[in-house]
Amino acid sequence: MDLNRKIRYGMVGGGPGAFIGEIHRMAAALDGKIELVGGAFSSDPQKSRKIGQDLNLAENRVYGSYKKMAQKEAQLPPEERIDFVSVVTPNHLHFDVCKTFIEAGIHVVCDKPLTNKIEDAEELCRLVKNNDVIFALTHTYTGYPMIKEARKLVRNGKLGILRKVVVEYPQGWLSQPIEKEGNKQAAWRTDPQKAGVSSAVADIGTHAENLVEYITGLRLKKLYADVTSFVEGRSLEDDANMLVHYESDVRGVMYCSQISVGEENDLNIRIYGDEASLEWHQENPNYLNIKYPDKPEEIYKRGNTYLSNEAKVVNRIPPGHPEGFIEAFANIYSNVADAITARIKGEEPDPKALDFPTVYDGAIGVHFTHKVIESGKKQAWVDMDYNPPGR
Repeated sequence: MDLNRKIRYGMVGGGPGAFIGEIHRMAAALDGKIELVGGAFSSDPQKSRKIGQDLNLAENRVYGSYKKMAQKEAQLPPEERIDFVSVVTPNHLHFDVCKTFIEAGIHVVCDKPLTNKIEDAEELCRLVKNNDVIFALTHTYTGYPMIKEARKLVRNGKLGILRKVVVEYPQGWLSQPIEKEGNKQAAWRTDPQKAGVSSAVADIGTHAENLVEYITGLRLKKLYADVTSFVEGRSLEDDANMLVHYESDVRGVMYCSQISVGEENDLNIRIYGDEASLEWHQENPNYLNIKYPDKPEEIYKRGNTYLSNEAKVVNRIPPGHPEGFIEAFANIYSNVADAITARIKGEEPDPKALDFPTVYDGAIGVHFTHKVIESGKKQAWVDMDYNPPGR
């Protein structure tokens, strides 16, 4: 789709010491469809101004607060204002920032988790629908080509009738109390005032939950969680282990951890059917393994012509050249750009352009987080049936 210009965006957050903001900026820029034109990068106006200078942005498009940014941008003529905002603040700010821009009629890309509270997540669902804005949540791992291939294979019955899912997300970066040593990321992610009711589950457990639903389409029905804070004095959990029941009587095991020493970012998933199984690892994302009971294992490789169209259209480079995290992130931004372009031109978007996690996926993740913590406290099974408003 040709708009004769790039899609314009602004950013809230991503200032000094931030990790994920720069990742978002790189991903958004990768395909040349999107340009950063403004932002409120810090709650400190001077720091925001410094980031704006470093990014070579016009001084009048760098704001001291996100509220002023939303107000000023909405007042600009359509040919100048931002088309969407990227929200990369700590969790506790997501709700108000997103609400402010939605009500200003500006599309939103938000880092996960969507919000800290279920009622806030549901309010955003209603606001998105009532204001008719595009809203994407950056569950990055759905952007990998081989995850899209896995989804196609599972939905087409390659594995037969599904029986069991095992999904893991181990990290080790919080195995020591580095929040007490000045680590900014650790400090807010372990602070209930900023992270909400959860650390590990909200931060990485939601990725595991979302990955299962994205690939299989299965909804959670019941869950039993064992939730632990291993590091002494830490208010929020740093490890969670779950038994889960899905629709169609599928069983599952899910675990997320920030204290698994030596692990970096090994999100992985195994799905078992009655005819075959598949396996994928985020740290080796260009390969998808299919296993059978009576013939050799198959290895699907990114970038090859035998893959489904869904996997092929999100490849950028030839086979044998690794694609990774930034490219997966960029696939979400690219689809959002195409969806916004279609909206501007008054056209129906290509269905592939709508292949990104939405505000409703975000609400499901917030509900999931709260239910895991509830189950861990009660040491009991909890009902997981849930439909966010408007889905």
